[in-house]
Amino acid sequence: MPDGDIRPRVRNVLYHHRTQGKAVEGVHIRGITDALRAEGVDVDIISLPGADPYSSPKAMSPTRQVKPWMGAVTRLPEPLFEVVELAYNLVAGWRLRAWLRRNPGVDFIYERYSLFMFESIRIARKRGIPIILEVNDSATVERVRPLFFQKLAMAIEGWVLRNASGLVFVSGVFRDRAQAAHGAIAPAIVTPNAANIDKFTFTPAQRDEVRARLGLDGHVVCGYLGAFVPWHAIDAFVHRIADRLAEAPHLKLLLVGDGATYPALKEFVDAHALASQVVLTGRVPHDEVPGLLAAMDMAILPSAGDYTSPVKLFEFMACGIPPVAPDFEPIREVLVEDQTGWMFEAGDLDAAVERVVVHSNDVDGLARVGANARAYVAANRQWQHNISDLLDFHTALAGKALAS
Repeated sequence: MPDGDIRPRVRNVLYHHRTQGKAVEGVHIRGITDALRAEGVDVDIISLPGADPYSSPKAMSPTRQVKPWMGAVTRLPEPLFEVVELAYNLVAGWRLRAWLRRNPGVDFIYERYSLFMFESIRIARKRGIPIILEVNDSATVERVRPLFFQKLAMAIEGWVLRNASGLVFVSGVFRDRAQAAHGAIAPAIVTPNAANIDKFTFTPAQRDEVRARLGLDGHVVCGYLGAFVPWHAIDAFVHRIADRLAEAPHLKLLLVGDGATYPALKEFVDAHALASQVVLTGRVPHDEVPGLLAAMDMAILPSAGDYTSPVKLFEFMACGIPPVAPDFEPIREVLVEDQTGWMFEAGDLDAAVERVVVHSNDVDGLARVGANARAYVAANRQWQHNISDLLDFHTALAGKALAS
């Protein structure tokens, strides 16, 4: 805590979530929790039963369920799936009340918002415990699984967003969308995602080993790391760049991950004899990821939600890897053109391809922008910065509550 900081000491926080705690969800949960603990705060986590965000990343694919029963639940028809989500309020309520009986001195509850979840807000209000919601999802956004009980989801969400103590949104456009849909909501702040520099610092030996092993030496490497799913569009990007690779023999793509679109993409790469320039690693052990990131010279994010703050954007930047990303408003909030990365018009993958090909010819420019990106994350967008904002927000909410 900096000198002169008069923020009241927060000692105990409960982090509650209903996610599987894997992939990006797990990164965010661990980032917030570790940063709170670094401030000397005791943090307990109540997870979906069987979903430990600290154990799953070493064993889990981004698209594979933590427990077999989770896979069975996600395969339910949408109406039944949403009934299960509603019913989970009974489980969450029982577990929260049990925890609070054992830990009466909690300073506040921090919850990752989930659709149809309301019992935590009800319990916190009844007991006079501040509860801050981190809003990453909403009934107002386009979903992979369209909502069946849309009106009910909107009604519950409106009540939750009005009755929480405070709200944390990952982008300004997301906050504005929630306000437009629900009218008055609880006090809110905007904190984009983050990445810790110390977890994305690599040695020349790591870079050299991976580049030699994968045949990347002497090439400019454009990387991708994440889930191979339709909404990330990495398969569509490869389809678009395929015909341009012959004119850019110095360029190689290093694509790390797996998912629903991976098998078809691998088949496309093999059928078009692209394997010499398109390296598909598939799912890799967690401890191999640092070396793979170290091998990249630039990164591509073909698509993202128009309201989301992609964690991978910050992780690439923390590595000193300049990103090429769609110009959605949340990305424009953190990326400065030709200083910390480059943007293309969202949805225009031909423009994304052009950006990658053009900048792959400027090695000095890649190094310059990559260094700027890393410096920006170090100074502004590490998880500790998010926690400083969160604790200041908690202090402001507490002061407002005392004054009312």
